[in-house]
Amino acid sequence: MGKGDILDIPAEAVNSVNTQSTLKLFIVFYSMYGHVEKLAKRMKKGAEGVQGVEAVLFRVPETLPADVLELMKVPPKDPEIPEIVVAELATADGFLFGFPTSTGTQGGGQETTAWTAITQLAHHGMLFVPIGCTFGAGMFNMDSIRGGSPYGAGVYAGDGTREPSETELALAEHQGKYMAGVVKRLLSQA
Repeated sequence: MGKGDILDIPAEAVNSVNTQSTLKLFIVFYSMYGHVEKLAKRMKKGAEGVQGVEAVLFRVPETLPADVLELMKVPPKDPEIPEIVVAELATADGFLFGFPTSTGTQGGGQETTAWTAITQLAHHGMLFVPIGCTFGAGMFNMDSIRGGSPYGAGVYAGDGTREPSETELALAEHQGKYMAGVVKRLLSQA
């Protein structure tokens, strides 16, 4: 094809290394009721806590028709967060993705979501960077119900009325900072 891949991104854009002093970390997410968006905003805060990193929030385009969203009582999207455009992906130094899961299982589908995403990342030569147990004691706090695992930040939304807890938000912030540090270290070796 003469291009980077089927997304029609020029190969030179895909293979280039950022020589700017500021690294760009894109946080790309989908959030129907705002739970994943709240995690994404805290990831941004964590990532920007790393010197020389700019984190940018993007949402993926909505696929459901407006009448369905209205019936589901989906709140309006934050107009300050733009939709991602495929061509913009090549300008990022790293990504954090926010995938909603809704399976009604104990793990909430987090593991399956991560495993499924990894295959897609591999096809594009990307690395999956889990946080492991780097969150420390907060990872093991069982005083209350919380989302998140060594795969990354998460939130139990229940019927949608439960908001992310401070522990869940702090884990998201930690993940943003952790990922920004990994991207910075990898690119400093390039």
